[in-house]
Amino acid sequence: MIEIELYDKLLHANHFTILDSYVKANSVLNNSHTALCSVSGGSDSDIMLDIIHRLDESGKVTYYWINTGLEYKATKEHLNELEKKYGIEIVRLKPDKPIPTCVKEYGVPFLSKYVSEQMMRLQKHNFQWEDEPLEVLLQKYPNCKTALQWWCNAYYSPENGIQQMSRFSINRNRFLKEFIIANPPDFPISNKCCEYSKKIPAKHFIKKCGADLEITGIRKAEGGIRSANYKTCCSESKSKGCDTYRPVFWYTDGDKRCYEDFFGVTHSRCYTEYGLKRTGCVGCPFNPRVNDELKIIEQNEPNLYKAAMSLFGKSYEYTAKYQAFVKEMKAKEKEAKKRGLSCSNGNGDTAVQCAV
Repeated sequence: MIEIELYDKLLHANHFTILDSYVKANSVLNNSHTALCSVSGGSDSDIMLDIIHRLDESGKVTYYWINTGLEYKATKEHLNELEKKYGIEIVRLKPDKPIPTCVKEYGVPFLSKYVSEQMMRLQKHNFQWEDEPLEVLLQKYPNCKTALQWWCNAYYSPENGIQQMSRFSINRNRFLKEFIIANPPDFPISNKCCEYSKKIPAKHFIKKCGADLEITGIRKAEGGIRSANYKTCCSESKSKGCDTYRPVFWYTDGDKRCYEDFFGVTHSRCYTEYGLKRTGCVGCPFNPRVNDELKIIEQNEPNLYKAAMSLFGKSYEYTAKYQAFVKEMKAKEKEAKKRGLSCSNGNGDTAVQCAV
């Protein structure tokens, strides 16, 4: 229950987003009989935990954390600190398959979860990274429609034929198709790390507890596919068998800072000493700032750095090669514009391979 004194303080301080999140969280918790709260040890998670614990007077919420097999020592220490601070137990769960096992069995992550998923699907069908129209490729690879649509930046249906794709196609990442055609990956790519080390064990725990509510620390401001999948702070998940609630979904970075100052929330050494901007699986290739993160990891947790390089080294190299390719293509594009030259890459976009 939200206390009147707290309500008045937030109202007086004009922290309306925070106040709204408390009112909503209070309502959601009151309508739940078995709630689970997924704790990551990250900064968003810290604020989420503070909100939920302040409102959970009956102590009905169960907190849990999944050890993916590649976690910061500082994160593990922070979990202990959170338990002492709030007088709670955070249940430690093991993954169905830890990250090292996933990489060995399925392949390494590359660029983003969505890109990795589509490339994994294409590799399963022995795709040759061909620059052909969608209708041609569908004849050659009839059981790989979704990934081929991503590759060709187009949809196909018997009713409407071929139509250009507007979102989440390969063109979302500039020059990626051209890069892959010129530099086909010689290693397996996969997004299975997240599935087996996080999603599946969470589903199992929800089922084991008979939970009707899962609480997570996702913020819309994070961006990316994960936050884009959600339109509101609450949703029904048929796959998990329970509702999902995201208390800090609408928080901006400014709201986070206000909350931290107002309630005195502190974060793990990953933030306060290492200087990381995010936490999670160590050295995850999906992190756009992974190169900066690797430097920090090498300095502060050298053993984890060695593990990350051993697991994800091929992905790091391939990503660096792609980034160099993009830089080169942009330079050619700029030069082509100066000369008043352009040519099509076959997807309706301007390319500059001919402007050399």
